[in-house]
Amino acid sequence: MNPETKSSGKSLLGVGGLAALACAACCIGPIMAFLGGLGVLSAIGALWVPALAAVTVAAVAAAVWVLRRRRRAAACTTAPGPVDLGLPTPPPR
Repeated sequence: MNPETKSSGKSLLGVGGLAALACAACCIGPIMAFLGGLGVLSAIGALWVPALAAVTVAAVAAAVWVLRRRRRAAACTTAPGPVDLGLPTPPPR
């Protein structure tokens, strides 16, 4: 290293600070875009909460109605002929 071209600590610190500012200026755009998108999505979600709650209640009511209807239909039908209980049968004699 040439002793005549010593760099001072202040200039090195200044270059580092300038690089940090350049990096911050470069990266702030995507970060702000991401945060802005989150803000817009949460605002839209806040507006849709009552509608989504009504759709959820309607879907649960429809599911309960369908399940009860299927149970009633299954309870009213009988299987024709003998019913297999899944028990072992004795061998024929």
